[in-house]
Amino acid sequence: GEKGPFKITVNNLYKLLGPPRFLDDEKEPNLPPGVAVGLAWTPVGGEILHIEVTTMPGKGKLTLTGKLGDVMKESAQAALSIARAKADLYGIDPNFAENRDIHVHVPAGATPKDGPSAGVTLVTALISALTDTPVSPDLAMTGEISLRGRVLPVGGIKEKILAAVSRGMKKVLIPAQNKKDLAEIPDELRKRITIKTIEKVDEIWPLAKAK
Repeated sequence: GEKGPFKITVNNLYKLLGPPRFLDDEKEPNLPPGVAVGLAWTPVGGEILHIEVTTMPGKGKLTLTGKLGDVMKESAQAALSIARAKADLYGIDPNFAENRDIHVHVPAGATPKDGPSAGVTLVTALISALTDTPVSPDLAMTGEISLRGRVLPVGGIKEKILAAVSRGMKKVLIPAQNKKDLAEIPDELRKRITIKTIEKVDEIWPLAKAK
């Protein structure tokens, strides 16, 4: 019943429409050791996925939480095996599997998650936790891993990179075999993020650890 004109702004949207129904995770300025940012594909687009790893005194038990599917659980097992096999390379205590328990959690805990494309993020978060070294907060990543240390291609690259750009990420790691998918991404978006292609797991940590 009021006379216009009316102006709708960011500041008065809350008053007009009520509280937001969906809240995005805010980009963290710094990540603690054991946390890495992955990229996930969903039917409604790409999403940022934080993978959290913590260690504690124990006997080598691996705990996985966050409503993970079988394929993602297997990726976590593969990531742990790679970390054990390459302990010397990363400066990890080679006896960690005998005297440390490891807990891997992927928020949000009520949302089912599956697929192999978090392998790269899982191994990065594991190395970060075991070396007590943080990962760069401006970096997101995606890719499947093999026990031989190869990084294998995954789907949804366009959507994942769009999600990384929208969350203010500066760099993204993708499998080398997904380079062909970059043709689908508009040039103006590609200019806003540095995309690195990787073939082997050994290439990840030098690019991922916080400078």
